[in-house]
Parts: sequence; structure tokens; C-alpha cells
Amino acid sequence: MKFTIFGRGGFIGRNLSRYLEGRGHKVWIPSRAAEETRGQDLGHVIYAIGLTGDFRSRPFDTVEAHVCKLADLLISARFDSWLYLSSTRIYSGLPLNEVAREDMVLTVLPGLDGVYNISKLMGEALCLSLPNKNIRVVRLSNVYGYGQSKHTFLASIINELVHTGKAVIREAPESKKDYIALTDVLPLLEAIALSGRERIYNLASGKAVTHAELANKLIQLIECAIQFEEQAPCRRFPLIDISRIQNEFDFVASGIDSNLPMLIATSEHN
Repeated sequence: MKFTIFGRGGFIGRNLSRYLEGRGHKVWIPSRAAEETRGQDLGHVIYAIGLTGDFRSRPFDTVEAHVCKLADLLISARFDSWLYLSSTRIYSGLPLNEVAREDMVLTVLPGLDGVYNISKLMGEALCLSLPNKNIRVVRLSNVYGYGQSKHTFLASIINELVHTGKAVIREAPESKKDYIALTDVLPLLEAIALSGRERIYNLASGKAVTHAELANKLIQLIECAIQFEEQAPCRRFPLIDISRIQNEFDFVASGIDSNLPMLIATSEHN
């Protein structure tokens, strides 16, 4: 099979290209401008261009990556399937007692914090506006694994603990995230791109880990001290429903507990 990956420079795109090549697929990584893709048969496309932690300082680049570049490529591209990587962050406007499902009506607010969510939803809308069942969307949760950016929440805390023995978490202990391992994500992206029956999928672990729980797990593995900043904001998201990937792909997420030793070991060598 031929895959074309837009966004190889990012954590997901970089690792996905290696994974697919290891699976025997032919992988094409176009340049950032992607001019050479016009008129070409792209095979199975995975659109992994996007911004994450720095979107607030680069709002125009965020819209360009999530919407404008996508629109330009969708208009001109020839492909067998198209998989747009979105984010479960778009569920942040739901009440905490809701379970975030793929078919829910979503609320977003304009403003700097809304740029990410609105642009991701616009990208999704462009994909789903085309009457092609092979154009799909995956909403990714907080992906972690070897080679993740040190600027992500999880990697920054582990790196600080490993190299200084202490860390301050600037969010409330009750804050929580749904973490999913890169090793869980890569096979599912391949499977969804090739044979997904639905047009939108949540790709998450389906479990939320509070910062307090994470801190306790890390203290058990590293001789360290973790403090929480007083009166820090509490950031929580609704529970992510993953029944769609469970039912279609027999998905079982690996827990973060079993992967923390690997993340600590890799951080020690960086």
C-alpha cells in the first residue's frame, strides 16, 4: 500500500512514517509546500499537520495548518483514503458529567483559547462535507511515547523530576487527562485509514488520570518531590467514549502505569 503523510516533522507524523515503512508500506513524505503532490496519486493520506502547545502564540499558523493547507490539498489531491488527525480537545466545552461521543453537538467559544478547537472543527467539517466515505477523522487524546516533545505536560514533568529530583505542577491536583500510548495509536491509525467503517473516531484510552494520581505513581518510581502550585487552575475534560474503536477493532488500551518506567528511562538518556 502507498501512504502519503503530511506533517512528518511532528511527533505523530514522524513515528507513523517509520511504523508504516516497518509494516512494508511505501511511504511518501512531501515537502512542506507540497507542490509536488498536485496531480499525483497519493494513495492513503494521513494529514498530521498541526500545532499543539504553542497554538496560543501562533494563532494564524494554527488556522493555516488545521484549515487552509488542508483545504488546498483536498481540492487538488487524488487519493484512495484521507485521514484527518483532530483532537479530543474539542470536547472541552461539554459539561464534565457528559461522556464525549463522536456524534455529539459541540460548543466552542471564540477567542484565543478557542482558536485551536474552532480550527480543528473547521478542518473536520471540510473533510466530512465531501460525500466520500473514505475521508475520515480521528480525534486524538493526549498521546505519549518515546520521542515526545519535552514541552508536553507529561514529558516536561518527567524530565524535570529525572534531572532535578523535583517538580512543581501548575495545575490543580484534581485536573485530569486521558493519556494514550503511541504504541496503541499507530496500529489504529493504519487500520482506520485502510478499512474504517465510520467517518469519525475517538482515539483515546477511555480513562482519565488526575494529576494527583500521576504524581503518586511517579513518586513510587523516582526518588523525588512534587508540589502543586497553590490556587492553580483546574483543567478537566469529559470522559472520552471509545466504544466505536473497541467494537470495530477490538481495541484495548495499555495503561499509563505500565509505560511510565519506559518514559522515565528514555528521559534519563536525554
